Amino acid sequence: MRTIGLIGGMSWESTAHYYRVINQETAARLGGLHSAPLIVHSVDFAPIAEMQSAGDWEGAGRQLAEIAKGLEKAGAEVVGLATNTMHIVADIITAGLNIPFVHIGDPTSDALLGDGFKTVGLLGTRFTMELPFYRERLESRGLAVLVPEIDRTNLNGIIYEELCRGIVREESRRTYVTAIERLQARGAEAVILGCTEIAMLIDDSNSPIPVYDTTDLHAKALVSAALA
Repeated sequence: MRTIGLIGGMSWESTAHYYRVINQETAARLGGLHSAPLIVHSVDFAPIAEMQSAGDWEGAGRQLAEIAKGLEKAGAEVVGLATNTMHIVADIITAGLNIPFVHIGDPTSDALLGDGFKTVGLLGTRFTMELPFYRERLESRGLAVLVPEIDRTNLNGIIYEELCRGIVREESRRTYVTAIERLQARGAEAVILGCTEIAMLIDDSNSPIPVYDTTDLHAKALVSAALA
C-alpha cells in the first residue's frame, strides 16, 4: 500500500473523521491489524479562513501547494486535500506535484452516477455553493447541480460558527433539512454534503432524499488510490 499524504485542519473536526475512515477502510480491505501508512499535515485554519473571506485564493493555493510538496518529500505517494472549499485551488496544488492528487469531486460524482442519479443538490460553504469551481467539476462528469436559492448565509454560518468548532445544534439540523426539502422540490434526487463537516448534522436518517457524504467517499477513494 502506498503512503497517503493528507492536507487537513480545515477543519480539524472533519480531518479526524478522515483519519478514522481511511484506517477503517484499510483494515476492511486488508484485514488483520492493517492500518494506512499516512502522513497528515494539519494547518492552522484561522489564517486560511481569513484568506477565504478576503478572496485571496492565490495566496491560499501557494500555501497549500507548499504543504503538498512537503508531503511528497516526506514520502507521500498519493495526496488528498481534506476540504471541499479549498479544492478551488486544486490546480495550483497539482501543478507542483509529481504524485497523484485525488480530487474530492470525482468519487462523489462517480458514486451518484453509479447509483443512477442525474440531478443533485449541493450544500456547502457559500464559496462552494456560489463559485463555479465545484459545480463545473460535477457537471463535466454528467450531473445537473442545484444549489440553494435562499438560506446560503445561514448554511454557511452554521459551518463556520458551529460545526468547525464542534457545536451540533438541533435547530441547525432543521435548517439543513429544510434546505434539502427545498432542493428536492426543485428536482434534486439526492444531495451532496459538499462541506466535510455537514455530516455532523445530516445523514440518511434525517434527510428526505439520499445523502452523499464527500468526506466518507473521498477518504475511501484515497485508500483505493493507495492500493492501486
